[in-house]
Amino acid sequence: MDGAAVLRLLLVAFPLAACGAKLPPDDAALPRLQILPGSLTVSGLSSGGYMATQFQVAYSRAVAGAGVIAAGPWFCAEGVPTRALNDCLAGEAAGPDDIRLVAIAVASGEAGVIDEPAALADDRVWVLHGTRDRTTGAAVTDSLVRFYHAFVPAERIVYETQVPVGHGFPTAAAGIACENSGAPWVNNCGYDAAGRILGHLYDGLRKPGETAGGELREFGQSRYRAGAAGDSLDARGLLFVPADCAAGSPCRLHVAFHGCGQGIATIGREFAEVAGYARWADANRIVVLYPQAAPSRILPFNPKGCWDWWGYSGANYASRDGLQLRAVRKMVEALGAAVPVARQTDGQ
Repeated sequence: MDGAAVLRLLLVAFPLAACGAKLPPDDAALPRLQILPGSLTVSGLSSGGYMATQFQVAYSRAVAGAGVIAAGPWFCAEGVPTRALNDCLAGEAAGPDDIRLVAIAVASGEAGVIDEPAALADDRVWVLHGTRDRTTGAAVTDSLVRFYHAFVPAERIVYETQVPVGHGFPTAAAGIACENSGAPWVNNCGYDAAGRILGHLYDGLRKPGETAGGELREFGQSRYRAGAAGDSLDARGLLFVPADCAAGSPCRLHVAFHGCGQGIATIGREFAEVAGYARWADANRIVVLYPQAAPSRILPFNPKGCWDWWGYSGANYASRDGLQLRAVRKMVEALGAAVPVARQTDGQ
């Protein structure tokens, strides 16, 4: 597939929703911190898992690894809602066509739509599918792992399939019963997924204490948006900053994407407070950015506040020009992480 064909695929019709709505006012800006080069990693649950992979693949030269729970491969839906429901959520038949998606990723990299996926070769990847998850099929995460195997050495990939968790984020001690699926989509499983993710993505982490110091603060996301109201981003985002990082020590940066119905507009700060990232981050000088998507009952229709993994914000949602990906990139850069873009396509 040549670059032009890739661009046609990425520009297939879901027109960006008409707006007219005013952008939310700017609030506090993100602080400029001492972020260590090469330390940027991402993770997420469900739609947040898709977003984590999208960010990692689109900016593969900047991202060092990803943790993904209950989600499938990059560009899985190809902008088609029925494909999102059938192939990329339920995982009917053999699940998403990872061979096709690998080919699209390679061609997209050659066309400059995303960073070349060959840059994924030195990444680390951690994937989980719960045995009690009836929302995302096992075939979906199987396909995700096969997609990663096309670019990442097998010894750098962990695939966890034995945790009896429903559709949710497993924790050591917080949330609903492990096997259930429901708000706040955080599950008490005696299993510290946040610790497992960070422990795989970063070497030599210190064991955390029972509670986290540091500060979980809100910031205004408006100034980082790409100038269109169709991005379904909340006016507020969350940031966890360990005290050492706030004082100027060099620190790593992790971006944690919430799942559907798990953003600040729906459950407040609960995901950021109890998922388990903060304890590990505080003990190991890791800044954690929690970008926030918001529910929308007008165009683009996104009633559960999901991250865009099927094209509601525009046909280029999985490319470097995607509205949400560009906004999160700006947040990461504002914090002090470098995100090199080989072929700048958005003029910024």
